[in-house]
Amino acid sequence: MLVDGTGLVLEGGGMRGVYTAGVLESFLENGLTFQYVIGVSAGACNAASYLSQQKGRNKRVNIEYISDPRYLSLQNYFKKRELFGMDFIFHEIPSKLIPFDFKAFYENQSEFVIGTTDCASGNPVYFNKNDYGQEMLTVLKASSSLPFVSQEIRFKDRYLLDGGISDSIPLKKAQSDGFGKNVVVLTRNEGYLKKPSRFSFLVKKMYPHYPGLQRAIMNRYKMYNHTINEIIQEEQKGNVLVIRPSRPIRVGRIERNAIKLEELYQLGYEDGLTSIKAIMQL
Repeated sequence: MLVDGTGLVLEGGGMRGVYTAGVLESFLENGLTFQYVIGVSAGACNAASYLSQQKGRNKRVNIEYISDPRYLSLQNYFKKRELFGMDFIFHEIPSKLIPFDFKAFYENQSEFVIGTTDCASGNPVYFNKNDYGQEMLTVLKASSSLPFVSQEIRFKDRYLLDGGISDSIPLKKAQSDGFGKNVVVLTRNEGYLKKPSRFSFLVKKMYPHYPGLQRAIMNRYKMYNHTINEIIQEEQKGNVLVIRPSRPIRVGRIERNAIKLEELYQLGYEDGLTSIKAIMQL
């Protein structure tokens, strides 16, 4: 059941991304597909298994391994300066533990765009299937590499970090790629707006050679809030259908409580099911 001419835009949010995983699972179970999918960070990661049509995979990856220190722990940070075990998540899990179906992914005709942030300029950089080819996981890793707690990822002569730094909800990119109608999946409750970062004092110390990245991190809250206002306006015009948590969420960006994650996943699943009729009418 193809939603013709409509894009799917996915916010990141770290472990709050299990909400998106639930939404996408409801789409998979109902055969709902999109010509164009764009996401950043956790949103992009969940999109990959959605596009490879592996039912239940996102739930297993995000919840089943959450208590494994190789997935998320201070031990990782002391060893490699990263809280999330990026090699474990983007290499060992997809190649050995919960194999990713690359064949199904690349046979899927849907375009998949991944947003990242260029460390030198601080600007968003987007990669589509032609750009990343067989290196999709490398770009996903870059898009998910959070500032302060992850290493920069080198790809095509750029050093990249979390796509959410420079474009948290890439609706504008979907529109510029020709999709005037979009389903946008958010991982925050209605009314949420960002505040200035509490870690501003660390930015220059951590990234002295990246003034562009410094500016992007410092101004992220302005960019995010501006994007939310644009989404509200597009929603009022009938160009956007927003799916967001319908109940207050109790999950943070770095969350290891499997019970809370399971609850948020189920909420996403329920909200996804509730939205399907409206999506088809969009």
